[in-house]
Amino acid sequence: MITLNNLVTGYAGKRLTCPLNGAFRPGSPTAIVGVNGCGKSTLLKTLAGFLPPLSGSVSWPGDKKIIGWLPQQNELDHDFPLTVSDVVAMGAWPNAALTQGLRGETLSRIDAALEQVGLTALRRHTLNRLSGGQFQRMLFARLLVQDAPIMLMDEPFTGIDSQTSDALLEVMATLNARGKTLLVVLHNQQMVHRHFPETLWLHHGHYRWGQTASVLPPPSACPLPQD
Repeated sequence: MITLNNLVTGYAGKRLTCPLNGAFRPGSPTAIVGVNGCGKSTLLKTLAGFLPPLSGSVSWPGDKKIIGWLPQQNELDHDFPLTVSDVVAMGAWPNAALTQGLRGETLSRIDAALEQVGLTALRRHTLNRLSGGQFQRMLFARLLVQDAPIMLMDEPFTGIDSQTSDALLEVMATLNARGKTLLVVLHNQQMVHRHFPETLWLHHGHYRWGQTASVLPPPSACPLPQD
């Protein structure tokens, strides 16, 4: 269980969240939602270890923190000279011996991940040839190969079409069926209600955390304020 103990997040000394207390239930897909600038992505980056807490702490299960990370697309260089297969294979390197490279079973996992997200035919394409949806499918394939017990995703559905969103939601359902803990920053309230049983909602100075039906108004109600 990932437990937040009076955790305050921010950057450059600027506080973005009030002290957060609670726990993400193991194996549950949890949405992190809220107003613009309230610290959703900053919280996720703090959990990932990219940013230090301003105060408080995070308690992790086990002796070693093992996570999968899916960043926002605009944080990645789409012109870097790598192929789709190269990026997906990166998910295997944490568990591969550097002197032996990628072998049999691992290569089969990479092939299976590419097939699951529908990118087998594009495996040799370079990143600059991919559409936004294809790029996002590639990042999900890397998560499938990595197979980490905890996966953090920052706005994984931004800028992609509904067909790709539906396909990637199926991938997330597969991961969740394997017992993965998924923490996902989202904006689409209807998607949260349909696919995420638990929600952490952030607003400037306060938060709500628990079952989605009690944290968020129903999709037919007025949307939560965004500023």
